[in-house]
Amino acid sequence: MLWACVLLPQLALDAVLRRLPEPEAPLALVEGPAQLRSLHAVNAAAAAAGLRAGMRLTAAHALLPDFAMVEYEPQAEARWQRFLAAWAYRHSSLVSAQWPGCLVLEVRASFRLLGPWPRIEARLREELSALGFQHRIALAPTPRAAHVFAGLRDGLAVNQPAAMRDLLARVPVRRARLPEEAGERLHRMGIRDLRTLLELPRDAVRRRFGLPLLGHLDRLSGQADDPLAYYAPPDHFDARIELGYEVESHTALLFPLRRLIGDLCTYLSIRDGGVQRFVLRLEHEEGHSDVEVGLLAAEREPAMLFELTRNRLERVQIEQPVVALRLLARELPPFVPAERDLFDVRSQQQLPWPQLRERLRARLGDEAVYRVAPAGDPRPERAWRCVKGDDARIGAAPARPPRPAWLLAQPVPLRDSRLRIVSGPERLESGWWDGEDARRDYYVLETSQGQLAWAFAPPGEREGWMLHGWFA
Repeated sequence: MLWACVLLPQLALDAVLRRLPEPEAPLALVEGPAQLRSLHAVNAAAAAAGLRAGMRLTAAHALLPDFAMVEYEPQAEARWQRFLAAWAYRHSSLVSAQWPGCLVLEVRASFRLLGPWPRIEARLREELSALGFQHRIALAPTPRAAHVFAGLRDGLAVNQPAAMRDLLARVPVRRARLPEEAGERLHRMGIRDLRTLLELPRDAVRRRFGLPLLGHLDRLSGQADDPLAYYAPPDHFDARIELGYEVESHTALLFPLRRLIGDLCTYLSIRDGGVQRFVLRLEHEEGHSDVEVGLLAAEREPAMLFELTRNRLERVQIEQPVVALRLLARELPPFVPAERDLFDVRSQQQLPWPQLRERLRARLGDEAVYRVAPAGDPRPERAWRCVKGDDARIGAAPARPPRPAWLLAQPVPLRDSRLRIVSGPERLESGWWDGEDARRDYYVLETSQGQLAWAFAPPGEREGWMLHGWFA
């Protein structure tokens, strides 16, 4: 087996920066009690001004009076690590997030599908950069060795166990991720690298440091199996972005909305599924308001889902300031891509029908877009019915004489002294059971201007024409 470790050196900070429209402004994550506030992490702009992790908040304000502050939340950091574990699941079926701030995934089984390691590594880096997370990646035959190598040098890749053990022997003990601060204690004792540590009698190491250290060394070198807790993807999507300020306009919500939709589509691609219904929740200081988005078929195209959600959102009046956005999707049916021709000649400016349909529904309303199906009633105004959704099967229309493409909402008198009968009559008698009895003789008429009209007259008569439609 070959294990890749994706180290996330500033996971909590990146999770905040990726939701901000201007991440270059100075920002720091703060933690601790009210009287002893300190900086947990700072971005590049704050670091350039002299701020650093661990600094007291008062000292930071003395150096840089004006910088953004966000409360550090360990629960949010763990939630984002699970999100990235879900992202990594698309590249490997064995993904573990049991160590804070990193992911390990088995990649040898993916070589046949995704290509050799350099191609997989480039793909991992490209997608992590698009998601907005800084990273370091290393490869080794054991997950713990990959974890150690990722902290030593970004991009380090070792394929053979013998080469891995030779490289591990030169690793400083303080950077070998030994349990319970054993690395610092060993360094103070004069043991500088793992080679020296491994040459010590195991009995003496066990008595001084306990079994956890020996177990770590055995799993690090591959002499013992490493029982990892593997990630299993959930069956729903639930993500939240706290804005940090009050928002009263739709425009200011679009950037975090785009991030949420992008995360949803990343999750859907992991499951190889789609979404048919989800809820965008606008959280206020007191209560919340929901924007429901429903589709006629499962989709997972980020641009289309963002466009539909934005159209729905813009139709909602924001009555209270919004302090957070939350997106919940529980109906995640399988995704069936639309069939496309191998030599597709569709113009780039045109939209596929599913995307156009959902855009129209978002802009005009759910009731404005429907399919038309034939009905059994012979009366023209009742010979069709509305069908919602794509699942209902539309049967063949009953056999009838030709009907016009343009049917008027209500018949109107047809006055033309030079009408010529082209075909007819077609007798229609129906509706006696519902109080709208219709007895008519329909004809196809040619007007003096050469138009083909569909008109009717009382049974047995050829005057008093009422126009009901036009033929193209």
